[in-house]
Formats: sequence, structure tokens, C-alpha cells
Amino acid sequence: MNPALLIRRARQRLRELRGFLDLNLLGNRVERRTDFTRCARPVLLVYGFFATRRTLEVLERRLRRDGYCVFSVNLGGLAQAFNTRSIADVADFLRAKVERMYARHAGMGPLTIVGHSKGGLIGAYYVKRLGGHRRVRALVTMGTPHNGTLAALLGLAILPLARSVLQMMPGSAFLRGLRKGPWPESVHLASLYSRRDRVAPYPTAVLRGRGQPNVRNVEVDCDHGGFLVKKRAYEALLKEIRLAEAPAEPDLRLVPGKAS
Repeated sequence: MNPALLIRRARQRLRELRGFLDLNLLGNRVERRTDFTRCARPVLLVYGFFATRRTLEVLERRLRRDGYCVFSVNLGGLAQAFNTRSIADVADFLRAKVERMYARHAGMGPLTIVGHSKGGLIGAYYVKRLGGHRRVRALVTMGTPHNGTLAALLGLAILPLARSVLQMMPGSAFLRGLRKGPWPESVHLASLYSRRDRVAPYPTAVLRGRGQPNVRNVEVDCDHGGFLVKKRAYEALLKEIRLAEAPAEPDLRLVPGKAS
């Protein structure tokens, strides 16, 4: 094969993985900008495997511009910098952090969680298995491998330090367990996926067989890292967040004087 073609393909692959692997050791040092005493529309951003909070900067800035109270937390992991720990462990850490925040700031409104890649699985486990449905109004996942992804093989070299590698493999016991049972009816769940995503390749990020009106799949045209920076991806995300905020339409069958 032409060496120049190989180089171009390698560069393209690296660009696609940019939002999946972020090797900036200082990436979790972010400036706190959120006033939690005025936080009616809180949005928690959860980054993906081997990434850091720095990958969320564009998304945070856009959401803040549109009136949301946006924050993220350091999820720890390898060298206390990357998100490599077990999904269940990180989700429990997130649960404890959220509870402390609501105890400290009683005026905070219902929580929206936005999870990129592995971050979406963390959010899903928190909502479905750790009682997060009592706090969360919506979970929007972006490029999340709900059905597992072979891209997790990239992390095998650090397997002793990254239990979540095996959890994200297709057919893993963790993913089978997470799929069991219905999704909480009170929480809007939307999975943003792309046919151009090489990390969570189609249909890895597509939620299947749910049959619930509060569970949606939304196709977006971008690569894996593009979910965090592309305008079209942000527009799809914002639409799902606002959809969850909209008041539920009344059931006319329950209104006196209306025909059933």
C-alpha cells in the first residue's frame, strides 16, 4: 500500500480518537465558574475513557452561553488523571458527589447529565442502579458504546489499572446487567450516535428494544471527538435537553368533560 496513504489514514484515525484519548495530565485542572446558589438548570458533564475534563471545554462554554449551570468533576483513575476505573465505582463516586452538592445547595433544580463515550455508561449506571432517577431529569449520551465496542481493546495494555476496559467489550457481563429491566420513566434518555464514529461504531451506540417513549436514538453526522465540538452535535444535544425540560402534555383522558 502507498506509504502516503497509510500516513493519511493514521492521521485521520488519530483525529477521530482525539476525544477518546486525551493525554494531557493537567486536563482536570479547570477553573470553577458555576454559581451553585443560582442553579435552576444544572448540567453535569461526564468525560470518557482515558480522557480528562479538558475535553469538555467547548461543550461547557456553549451550554453556559445558553443559560445552563454547567459543571464537571474529576473522576480520578490512572495517575489520578484519567477516567479508567470501574464504571460502577465511578458512578458511585458521582452519586456521592451529587448528593453532597444538593445537600449544600438546596435550591438546585433537576439534574441533566451529558456523558461522552464511557461517560454515558457511568451516567446510565448511576440513574438506573444507584437511585439517580430521583435527582436526574435527563441523560443524554454522546458516542456511548451501549452495546460494547472493540475499541476498548486499545486499553488492554493498562488492563490492571483499568477495569472498565473489559466492561466496555461487546457482550460483557456488565453491559448485560445494565440492560436488564426498564429505564426509569421519569428520566429522559437520548443516545446521540453517528455512522462515522470509529470508537463506538454503528450500531454500538444505538439503544435497542427499549419500547419506551422517554428513550430516544438520535443520529448525528460527526466522528467520535466531534460530539464535543461540532455545531450539529451541540444542536442535537440542546434539543434533547430542552425536550426533557418541556412540561408534559396533559392526558385528555383524565380531564373531566373530555371524551376518552
